[in-house]
Order: sequence, then structure tokens, then C-alpha cells
Amino acid sequence: MKISALIILDLNKEHNLIEGLSERELNNPEGSGIDLRVGQVHKIVGDSFLGADNTGGKRYSPETELIGDLSKDGNKQITIKPGEYLLVTTVEVINAPVEKIKYDSSLPEGYLIPKVWPRSSLQRGGVSFHATKTDPGYKGVLTFGIKNLGESDFVFELGARMFNIEYEVVVGDIARAYSGQHQSGRVTSGGEKEVQT
Repeated sequence: MKISALIILDLNKEHNLIEGLSERELNNPEGSGIDLRVGQVHKIVGDSFLGADNTGGKRYSPETELIGDLSKDGNKQITIKPGEYLLVTTVEVINAPVEKIKYDSSLPEGYLIPKVWPRSSLQRGGVSFHATKTDPGYKGVLTFGIKNLGESDFVFELGARMFNIEYEVVVGDIARAYSGQHQSGRVTSGGEKEVQT
């Protein structure tokens, strides 16, 4: 079951689900979700490796080049060329609670996990959106991939509303909360090899 934007905002006061929301989203969100903004843009500049546990190999994510940062560059325009793939992070910080939350007085408690969608402006501009799930216990900005599948440039500004977040309820128990290497919004390991957890 998805939770409405107004319930998310109400729960946010007690559980700090999303830090740094814009005034627009705090006061007048549109529809069932809440819009998030793009804060940083990274270009992949190296290779990566993800091995199986039994290979003895250590994984590493590619090095990246920061090409835009809202906190330093303001509303700088970024151009994604046809065929180009970029990593983008949110301005907002997500705090996925490790404990179950009472989100409705008539329903049992559950884990709240965010599900993020692209805003339709991306697809209308020929840009695909690549996301993963976010588990209970994760804290940090979210990182997504975008790729220009079109034949023309797609230009966006840092700080633009690019994503829409909704929350779903997970019922039942989990074995453990998120403890992965990307905690706190880390985009890359910088090419350093590390053991998978």
C-alpha cells in the first residue's frame, strides 16, 4: 500500500523521513508523491567490478567526476548528450526508518520504504531513469542513473525537480537493516576495492 503525500509530511514531523524538502513540497505537494530535486551530477570515468561472494574478489565502483553541485554551482545548467549516462543525486536526505512505523491507526505497523519515480519531463525529453530500492536503515541522499536515449541534447538545471518519491509499507519482519557501503549517500568507492557485506 502506498501512503499519500500528506500522510508522508505528517509522519515526517515525527520520523524525519526526508530532510531538506523545498517549501513547495512542504506546503503544497502535488498528487500522491513528493518531488525531489537534483543536487549533484557525476560522470562515470572508470571501470567497476561486482563479483560473487565465492570468488574471493573484492568489488569496486567506478571513479566519477563531479560535473555539477548545487551547493557550489547554484542553478548551473547541465547538458546530457545523446547516448550519455550520468549519475544524479538528490538535494534531499532520506532517512528510511529501521523500526516499524504506525502509519494508520486501523492498520498494523510496517516498515516504510521509499519508491522513486522520474518526473515525466525526463521521458518526454528522451531520458531514461534508473533506480534501485531503498531498504530500512538507509540514510543519505539518493543516487540514480539517467541516460539520454534521444537524438537531441537534454538540458536541466541543478535544483530542478527531477524525481518523485512515494512510500510503500512492508509488512512482516526483516533479518537486518541496510548496512551497505553506500550508506550516507556515497556515490562511488573511488576505485578502491572492498569486501561486500
